Amino acid sequence: MASQRRVDLSAETIPVRALLSLLGDIRRLAVPYFRSEEKWIAIGLLAAVVVLELAWVGATVILNQWNVAFYNAIQDKDFPAFKTQILVFCAIAAGAIVIAVYQIYLKQWLEIRWRRWLTRRYLHAWLSGDIHYRLRLSGDAADNPDQRIAEDVQLFVGRTIAIAIGLLGTVVSLISFSVILWTLSGPLAVSLFGHELSVPGYLFWAALVYAAAGTWIAHLIGRPLVRLNYDQQRYEADFRVDLVRVRENGEQIALLNGEAAEDRKLEGRFSRVWGNFFALMTAQKRLTWFTSGYNQISTIFPYVVVAPAYFSGQIQLGQLMQTASAFGSVQGSFSFFVSSYVTLAEWVSVVQRLTGFEAAIARAQAQADNPAFAATTHADGPALGLSGLEVRLPGGAPLLATDELEIGHGECVLVTGPSGSGKSTLLRAIAGIWPHGEGRIARKAGQKAMVLPQKPYVPVGRLDAALAYPAPAESLPRGTADAMLRAVGLPHLVGRLEEEALWPHMLSLGEQQRLSIARALLEKPDVLLLDEATSALDEASEAQLYRLLRAELPRATFISIGHRSTLVGLHDRVLHLHGDAAPRMLKPATAPRLQPV
Repeated sequence: MASQRRVDLSAETIPVRALLSLLGDIRRLAVPYFRSEEKWIAIGLLAAVVVLELAWVGATVILNQWNVAFYNAIQDKDFPAFKTQILVFCAIAAGAIVIAVYQIYLKQWLEIRWRRWLTRRYLHAWLSGDIHYRLRLSGDAADNPDQRIAEDVQLFVGRTIAIAIGLLGTVVSLISFSVILWTLSGPLAVSLFGHELSVPGYLFWAALVYAAAGTWIAHLIGRPLVRLNYDQQRYEADFRVDLVRVRENGEQIALLNGEAAEDRKLEGRFSRVWGNFFALMTAQKRLTWFTSGYNQISTIFPYVVVAPAYFSGQIQLGQLMQTASAFGSVQGSFSFFVSSYVTLAEWVSVVQRLTGFEAAIARAQAQADNPAFAATTHADGPALGLSGLEVRLPGGAPLLATDELEIGHGECVLVTGPSGSGKSTLLRAIAGIWPHGEGRIARKAGQKAMVLPQKPYVPVGRLDAALAYPAPAESLPRGTADAMLRAVGLPHLVGRLEEEALWPHMLSLGEQQRLSIARALLEKPDVLLLDEATSALDEASEAQLYRLLRAELPRATFISIGHRSTLVGLHDRVLHLHGDAAPRMLKPATAPRLQPV
């Protein structure tokens, strides 16, 4: 994770700079929603939640004032006044209940709408073009995008609303009760070096010193939680992804008797989860020792400070309870960061993950906007032209190259070469998704290209949706779908088009490749790139499907990759990757192995 910028709030760095950087990240993540097409609804919900939070603080201030009359009635044994104050309390409590209910309801409404908008934004950015593929290919620090979109977005929205509204309520409560506490406490005479000093509002200053000391100590104890929470989310996601991979590749694992190896790998993954969680437990235990003691002392501390005035007869029981309540509110407001430190640490780690994800997407988008291979179009010329093409590995090492190569319309070309020589990478470069290399790729204007990989993607769901993918199933007439399945040798699936199933596991690789050929027949591309797209079929079936493609797409250009010698007779020309030293050169085959289909 070294390439990802982290915000470290520890004392070893510059705290102010780190805090400003964190606040800038939060602003960049949060503000766009309130400027989006939903801004008036978002601002309205936020305003309603803020008003209800202020109303809640107002209710607590009114309750603080109620303490005076209620406890004075108890001290004076004034039963009629006591009954009146009970009725007043019922009115205050009823209002507080209404405020609490609607504040939670509107806060959740804002949260789910914000989460929906932010999720859509990240999904669109991640799945825009080939960004998701570039992120995986580059090995970027934005690991586990599924977790960042599904889990981190939820945590960010929920924590941001809770912390922002909580902080607002804390500030307003602090101001309100500070005025009350300052008024109630009066001056305190202090003798210092023979001089008498008067400290106005001494209870306010006592609450401030107590909370400031607690906040600083809590920060010193709890600062490792930011890093530990960050790592815990990453380790949990890595473990979950490996579990999914085992589920998705269960057949291959079973055939290889790889259960023990997978068990060891998963055990290793989980050991990181366990180890980091244990460290997280230890850090939280240290912080809990302090916060629990701090909160327990906070319960009695106001009474200890105010009690001398009560026992000296300066105030009544009602004033004692009001002063203690106000002192507790001020001290609690000052202690916001102590009580919320664990939540804040988790929130900071989520902000770091989302800003890292956005930065990775931005880098991938910049890379996509400036492709390695210059793409040009022409109105009249060959279907495909490669000029000065050099394809490299992600680390920069050269893989293959070609000087000048033209492939005509309707031509069927076979690319051969040793395994690992870069044949599939060449097709990725032609398709425009390989980001490493240089050169020029010229196509005819308006040309539509399609790639058929060796392992086709078959989505889970209805079979007609898998056949029409990426188009919606509704765009595929039933009669056309039936005809395509029969044409590619899948007549047994004709009656199952509307069936929902785990088709990637139910269909053999050969059946999946036949389904992929059917997609190509439906798509009717101008250029079809086949990356060992028929390798799971027998030679007779392979030849039949190639003849079907040539017959149904007579004007299309085909570029195939394969190792079987029988493929030569199915193509017009053979190109071979020559040379043992990189870069291998793509040239016509040394032997004139050109045979018409």
